[in-house]
Amino acid sequence: MPDRTSVPEIARESSTEVNGLQFGSLSWGPEDGPLALLVHGFPDTAWTWRHVAPLLGEAGWHAVAPFTRGYGPTDLAPDDRYFVSDQVADVIALADSLQEPGQGAVLIGHDWGAVAAWGVATHQPDRFDSIITMAVPPPEVLTEVWLSPGTIPTGLGQLRLSWYFLFNQFGIAENRFDGLVRHLWRTWSPGYDGSADIGLLLSSLDGPGRKRASLEYYRDNLRYGIGYLAGLKPVAPTLYLHGSDDGCGRIGLARVGAGLMAEGSRFEELEGAGHFLNLERPGQVADLVLDWIGSPQGRPAQGA
Repeated sequence: MPDRTSVPEIARESSTEVNGLQFGSLSWGPEDGPLALLVHGFPDTAWTWRHVAPLLGEAGWHAVAPFTRGYGPTDLAPDDRYFVSDQVADVIALADSLQEPGQGAVLIGHDWGAVAAWGVATHQPDRFDSIITMAVPPPEVLTEVWLSPGTIPTGLGQLRLSWYFLFNQFGIAENRFDGLVRHLWRTWSPGYDGSADIGLLLSSLDGPGRKRASLEYYRDNLRYGIGYLAGLKPVAPTLYLHGSDDGCGRIGLARVGAGLMAEGSRFEELEGAGHFLNLERPGQVADLVLDWIGSPQGRPAQGA
């Protein structure tokens, strides 16, 4: 494994047009290496991978982290669509533009990026050799948690934590956006100083309509796309990582979700880590990911 203290965080910046949008992205590692596509969530940017991605690059992967639709420098969606189904289509199109199918690509998603990865694991299970999700269980857990008396308290506890879904439906979320994201970072990853990440986020969303676009992920998917989300039943083996102290998604919910994964999947609970575990524990996360996906040279992967 590469030395955790010596890996550079400098990223290459590039742009790719797919699905009618110009996507900005960051990349690390050899450009002729197999693709590791890393997808961020809210309230975050592609820079969330600045510690993990160089470690993948050092191991020989071409690690590419796009800014998802609406997050600068990527375009706003011209049709104002921010559904998970659109994000799944973006992920597939970006992967196709960066590497021919069948060349050993892997997909890694956090938060909304994890939801998109669950969508890929459901609808395009063979597109990537390996899939890794972080901080969000399979969306099927949204219904499964209410089916057993033993898990209903977990569901009720998660409802209390998910107040921001409702808050983000209204214009007050734009008006109080900066305070909102500071509160979420502070409570979702207790003890982690996210000030640098918040600065990167606000720079990415510094433009007309961009803060609203980041909130549209919640509006589109809660108002109109909830059926799509509830219908995601991943069939591709997946590595799922979740922090025990995640203030966004209860660890109990994660444990219920772990039982809904496809055969051959693996769940890892990171003790003491919060929601942004890839920033809090980059070395541990990179080790778990590399153990799952293997190295580009040898590649005994996925629980081998």
